[in-house]
Amino acid sequence: MTQDAPPFWTRSADALLADLGTSRDGLSAAEATERLARYGPNSDSAETHPGPARAIARRLLEPLSLILLAAGLVSAATGDAVGGSIIVVILGFSVLLDTYQEGQAVHAAAILRQSVAVSARVRRDGAFVAVAIEAVVPGDIVEVRAGDIIPADALILDSTAFTANEAALTGEPYPVDKRAGLVTATTPAEASNALFRGAIAQTGTATALVVGTGRATLFGSAAAALATAAAPSPFERDLHAYGLLTTRLTLALVVVVLTASIFLGRPLLQSLLFAVALAVGLTPELLPMITTVTLSRGAMRMAKRKVIVKRLASIHDLGAMTILCTDKTGTLTSAQISLARSIGATGIDDPEAARLGAMAAAFGGDRGALDTALVTASPDAAKDWTLAAQSVFDFDRRLGTVLATGAGGTILITKGAPEAVLAGCNLSEVDQAAILAQVRALAEQGLRAIAIASRPWTGPTHAPTRDDETNLVYAGLCAFADPPKATAPAAVARLQAAGIRLKILSGDDPVVVGRLAGLVGLATSRVLSGTDIAKLSDDALAVQVRNVDAYGRLAPDQKARLVRALQASGAIVGYLGDGINDAPALKLADIGLSVAGAASVAQASADMIMLDSDLGVVADGVEEGRRTFANILKYVRMGASSNFGNMLSMAAASLFLPFLPMLPTQILLNNLLYDVSEIGIPFDGVRAEAVARPQVWSMPALIRFAAVMGPLSSAFDLLTFAGLSLVFHVAAPEFRTAWFLESMATQILVIFVIRTNGRPWADLPRLALALSSLGALLVAMVLPFTSVGDWFGFVAPPLVVVASIGGITLAYLVLAELLKTFLFDHRPTKRARR
Repeated sequence: MTQDAPPFWTRSADALLADLGTSRDGLSAAEATERLARYGPNSDSAETHPGPARAIARRLLEPLSLILLAAGLVSAATGDAVGGSIIVVILGFSVLLDTYQEGQAVHAAAILRQSVAVSARVRRDGAFVAVAIEAVVPGDIVEVRAGDIIPADALILDSTAFTANEAALTGEPYPVDKRAGLVTATTPAEASNALFRGAIAQTGTATALVVGTGRATLFGSAAAALATAAAPSPFERDLHAYGLLTTRLTLALVVVVLTASIFLGRPLLQSLLFAVALAVGLTPELLPMITTVTLSRGAMRMAKRKVIVKRLASIHDLGAMTILCTDKTGTLTSAQISLARSIGATGIDDPEAARLGAMAAAFGGDRGALDTALVTASPDAAKDWTLAAQSVFDFDRRLGTVLATGAGGTILITKGAPEAVLAGCNLSEVDQAAILAQVRALAEQGLRAIAIASRPWTGPTHAPTRDDETNLVYAGLCAFADPPKATAPAAVARLQAAGIRLKILSGDDPVVVGRLAGLVGLATSRVLSGTDIAKLSDDALAVQVRNVDAYGRLAPDQKARLVRALQASGAIVGYLGDGINDAPALKLADIGLSVAGAASVAQASADMIMLDSDLGVVADGVEEGRRTFANILKYVRMGASSNFGNMLSMAAASLFLPFLPMLPTQILLNNLLYDVSEIGIPFDGVRAEAVARPQVWSMPALIRFAAVMGPLSSAFDLLTFAGLSLVFHVAAPEFRTAWFLESMATQILVIFVIRTNGRPWADLPRLALALSSLGALLVAMVLPFTSVGDWFGFVAPPLVVVASIGGITLAYLVLAELLKTFLFDHRPTKRARR
């Protein structure tokens, strides 16, 4: 079958049998073996994950990792083995922790996933035998019974009372009647004569001709999305861009300083050491570790909330999400059919129809979803009644009848499709038309209706025949719904309040989707169907997705197309789904979420798996992602405001002072203590307003922050230089010590200013950050006045110099607080997508 060929369910059984070179007697074992070699096993390519070596190599090839590795190696090669080792150890710890965390998450997800089926019954050499699911081939005749998972895409040859649950494939929550015969519909949801791999046989039996196996099935085409390489996530793209920017700045600064030092006639080795120290000082070596630790803590907190994080960066991406696309069945709804209304013969609500329907369902043998809903709604309806006889549900006539005997005598109850039941009732054509109009009105509300009728039974008891199903008294309609989860409206409102727009992408009927959208709180006046979308160009679709929030009767590729259209508009798109038809969209979305019990291919495509199928868990995860990013951003802002500024100051001073403003070992000590002060950042708290809106990594905002706060730090450094040289006239050793003290004080204390957009005294840091920062500051302030300070070339400056440094530091913090308010209030809230 070629890709351009018409759907197999639109062709006759004889034509397909001829094309596949088989017959209704099936294949011989030898033919099956030959076809297995030709078509391949009936399975999908397993989800592949890079081994530990490749995972580590991928992380090491990031720009930030490369520059850190280079700085560490050069430091060690030029004599600072301790400093170089520290840098390499920090980088290695970060990479290994990141690799381990994601490996554990992937392992946990693999345990959750379930196989589609283990065996199938096929006719080989004239007899039905059980074979491994992988051994089913095109041309096989397969037998499917109630409870089986459909092993392949197939055309029904014969069936008896057969229904299938295709919710995972099409989004349709109701069991679908399946029978032999030609159909002209081109969508799988309307292919009543076809079976699809991964669906579940609910009632009856069917014999079918296998047409497609493996990746040539509807299931397989969705699973094929796993074979495509995943695009970098928003967080990975942003981190990569930040690493490139830092690398360029570092190389430019090193080249300028090294060139100037050589031009001024300073020793080459000393100039090289100083340039390397500058590079190490400018590089945010703790960023990979702080990022990984922060994300890992977020993953552990989410695990306590029953969420398995397969990809650490997805925690940030969840916080950056601006649009969440979700399937309907199993996510917004429970996928459990319930009785919504019992409507009497007069057209108003009356429990009698539901009571009679529940009696018929209780005595009707195999219960489908609708029968189960009836019995659940009226569990005592059949109490004190016994089954006298029955005529099982006829799928051709679409009705069934029971005889029940009780204290009031024997009664015949018929239930089924409204058109079929009304044909046997004592009703005028006008009355029948009015009832059918009511059925259509219910359908527009997303409700599926069946009719109930009855009459007293007289005479001997026997199985009711078609002649007995006449002169019936119309009892009313039973209307069913796949209701939204009780928690869905509140969760939707919570996401909307957090700045996330919800869109429903479903394979179900557009009318049902529209009604559900209203029930969960989405104000939508229009629902686009898959047919509508197929007529739109990509440009036209990009316009429509801005205003339409509900979509129905979508094919898997159309869901992916909608996600792509939303991404093209600059949105960061999340997708929540649990069906086979959701796999392509899950793979393509910036953040894919699935649930426990979802189709294995959906779980494999997702970045996170929720063990509790509740949209509220997504809202919790959004807050966690934003909290994580806010703490990562604190570190980046620190580097922009103090570390970067200090390096500019050092570079400028090296061009004008007759001596190095700080020795290479002193720069490395400065950097080490500064890094220690930031270890508590992943454990810090975050203000409510920081998690109220989507968090995005805006490079222009960071550059602007650095352009303001970096020069501010440099200005106070230059003020310190001027005071030390022109006012106090200190010698080189005292100069270096005094500036070391000022540099450490401003770098460390500014974290308490820029960690919050509120006033520092009104939003105190968590204990871990306070201890790491103040502890590192205490060591920095005391060390130059001890004998250990002599090892680094420190000489204690006069007390008046120390007091002046205290005043400069205080002035810097006050001005930083004032400028911070301006920068925070003018941060952009949207960024262009790269």
